[in-house]
Formats: sequence, C-alpha cells, structure tokens
Amino acid sequence: MLEAVERKIAQFIADLDDRDATALYAKLPRGKHLRAKLILKIAGNGLAAVKTAAIVEMIHAASLLHDDVIDDAFVRRGQASLNAIYGNKTAIMLGDVLYSKGFFELNNIDPEVSRVISYAVVQLSLGERNDVLLSTHFNHDKEKYLKMIYQKTASLMEASAEAAALLAGKPRAPYRIYGRNLGVAFQMIDDLLDVTQSSAQLGKPAMHDYEEGKATLPFIYLYETLSKEEKGRLLGLHARPLNTGDQQWIAERIQQHSIVQKCFVEAKTLIDEAIFLMQEAGEPSLEQIARAMIVRSF
Repeated sequence: MLEAVERKIAQFIADLDDRDATALYAKLPRGKHLRAKLILKIAGNGLAAVKTAAIVEMIHAASLLHDDVIDDAFVRRGQASLNAIYGNKTAIMLGDVLYSKGFFELNNIDPEVSRVISYAVVQLSLGERNDVLLSTHFNHDKEKYLKMIYQKTASLMEASAEAAALLAGKPRAPYRIYGRNLGVAFQMIDDLLDVTQSSAQLGKPAMHDYEEGKATLPFIYLYETLSKEEKGRLLGLHARPLNTGDQQWIAERIQQHSIVQKCFVEAKTLIDEAIFLMQEAGEPSLEQIARAMIVRSF
C-alpha cells in the first residue's frame, strides 16, 4: 500500500512541472512512512486515504527539511542531509514547495479532514519555535518539554490517525488519543536512544541533541537526581561539543540513576493506553504498530 502513496507523491511533484523540484525530492532519504501507515491501516487504501497519506508525508518531509536547517544537522537517516549537499536556501525552498503543494492538494479532501491536518501543521510550527526557545537555556521543566514534543512530533501523528478515522467513518476520539500517545512515546524513545546508542547506530552524532541545547526527558530526569556539584557539571556541558569523556560521564550517571528505565516506563504507559484503545476498537494491526514503537534497542 505504501507504494501507492509513493506514486501519489511522485504525481503531486510531477504536477509542478519543475525538474529541479523533482530531482531534489528524489534525493531525500526515505523514512518509515509511519504516518502514512497509520492512515492506510485505519482508512484502507482507497483514493482519499492514499491522497491524505501522501499529503501528510509531504508535510512531514517539509518539516524535516526545515528542522535540519534550524538544527544545523548535516546527516539525516544515515545520509548527508539536503542542506549539507545543496545549502540551507535550497532545503528551505524545497520544504516550502512541499508544504505549499500539500496544502493545495488538501483542498481536494474532506473539509473536516483538511481542518484536522491544518491545525496539526500550526501546532507543528509552534513546536519548532518552542524547541528553539527551550534550547536557549537548560530546560528542566518537564511540562514544557511534553508540550513541545506534542506540538512538534505528536500533533501530526494525532491528526493522521484522526483524519483516517474520519475518512473511514470511525469514531475519531479513540484514534486521536491513540495517535497522540504514539507520537509522544515515539519522541520520548527517540530522545532516549540519543543518549544510549552510538553514532553508527543512530545514523547521526550521539548526544547531538544536548550539544544543540536540547534538554530532553533523560536530561530532565538526570538533573533531578544529581548532587549540586554534579548539576553544575551537567549545566556546564549544555549546548557545547561533548568529548568522549563528557559523553562517558553522562552515560555513567544515566545508568547509575536508572534514567533509561524511568523514561521507558513513561513511554510504555502511553503505549499501553494506545493498545487498550485499539483492542476496544478491534484493530489488532494498530496494536502491533504501538508495540513496535517501544521494542527498540537501548
């Protein structure tokens, strides 16, 4: 079914009649299309569902292009990012093209589906801004972190599930909660992997988030457990390049204070609720997607 989504995206891009845009999009590293999978699992593979999935994936790709520029990230999914190869201007402009085309095609979908997805993109944009603002200092406020990852990551996942339910004539509330929980847990696990896996495993530099000034959930919990002296050292490492010794010190403290387990339990609680909702809805394939979200190596 995902092949149909890829073909629809290719058609949308071809409609632009712009060789440069077509060539640049072809160079983007392909992800897992999790949002498209959710839409097709919930709504089936009819034309409206395929179009909606294609639009959401274009919007997601656009957000990643902009995100890489904002974060000065030169690796995406183990490959050189578009901004690393062609520069920030090209990456931003291709992102704008994908956003614009996505919204243009959204006009041809059910108005309520369009409203749900459009609202999510507003939240996504606010989340990007909040991510930047929180990175100007060490944020130890968990609620601010949770709001930001809801906006930046979970909102589009939430909208994908809710929009698909609308297309399928299913009750939207449980699918909306399912999508939101999935998105928040997904980002929590990603943030956890950033401090537990190597650069080779991640396909990007390890602990890059902290070097960029992002105090993710593992660092928020770690800060709470450290002594006054250790808190000072952790704050001193914030938003600067980490050498091997710095990374080792952080990793040792994370292990000492069982931070991985604490973060995992929080993510698992969200996933358990999502699984329960899909069991009630009779959606075993969506149960499997939720379980796969947290079955990842730490």
